[in-house]
Amino acid sequence: MSKTIIPKNYRSALNLYDTQSAIGLLKRTFEERLCLVLNLKRVSAPLFVDPNTGLNDDLSGVERAVRFDLKETGKDAVVVHSLAKWKRMALSVYGFSAGEGLYTDMNAIRRDEEMDNLHSVYTDQWDWEKIITKETRNVEYLKKVVQGIVGAICDTLDYLKCRYPQIDVELTRTVSFITSQQLEDLYPNLTSKERENAYVKKNKTVFIMQIGDKLKSGKPHDLRAPDYDDWQLNGDILFWSDLLDCAVEISSMGIRVDEKSLDLQLKKAGADQRRNLPFHKALLSGELPLTMGGGIGQSRLSMLLLGKAHIGEVQVSLWDEQTKKICKENGIVLL
Repeated sequence: MSKTIIPKNYRSALNLYDTQSAIGLLKRTFEERLCLVLNLKRVSAPLFVDPNTGLNDDLSGVERAVRFDLKETGKDAVVVHSLAKWKRMALSVYGFSAGEGLYTDMNAIRRDEEMDNLHSVYTDQWDWEKIITKETRNVEYLKKVVQGIVGAICDTLDYLKCRYPQIDVELTRTVSFITSQQLEDLYPNLTSKERENAYVKKNKTVFIMQIGDKLKSGKPHDLRAPDYDDWQLNGDILFWSDLLDCAVEISSMGIRVDEKSLDLQLKKAGADQRRNLPFHKALLSGELPLTMGGGIGQSRLSMLLLGKAHIGEVQVSLWDEQTKKICKENGIVLL
């Protein structure tokens, strides 16, 4: 059963029709600003891939992909979890140059997701990826890109509030950067999620860096697949939500593995068997460009910027009966 929090005296600032109009405006506005900031061009992307290519993102390594058979080919396909690895291959195929990138609409089914106000089994995000150089493959460039994305989000909010002045959401443009180890050192007696909430509540807009490797405690801050982000050059963008009284993760992103970091992380993760997959072989042999990229949740961002209490107010999904009952009783309209 999903967990639902009902904010005290919650009422949506937008009615059902205005919500739909505002979502459309939000997506168009943000896409335009994101492309300008990161120099991106839109491309089409797959909904499913061949499971034997190694292209599907296995997230934290425990989620089950939706699998189905194809009548014509006699082979199976799996619905993507994200496009982290596919995008890197696409940049090579399209012939993009350093400093150029792509973005696409990614839709996925995450059947094992624990549902709550922020999580649904349906995932939609802007997946983006751009080519970088050895000179820009560093934490300084990562921070610059993060600040650009945050700026695009805040610009989008400002534009929305001009069109819909009843929206009272406030975001902070200044980003506080902190590593997952610094966060653990700061709050050693808290869980990872509790650390995030404590720090983001104080600093409002945060980028938590270096996620995936083990900390001094012996546990990682959060699980990350070993074959797309470099665990030393990645992170999550989070904003504080006064409405939900918690941190809201908007994006997981980072500079991608090169041959050296992929080799190391596969060993650490006990995933050496992946070395023979087409994607991994190409990367280990230096055939793919150096890149950085990430995913930015479309429904999650819509929820945050429009001041919504539940992700079901901005996307159509499936919910358990208890969630539907609680939301109906408290005036939360699930699409």
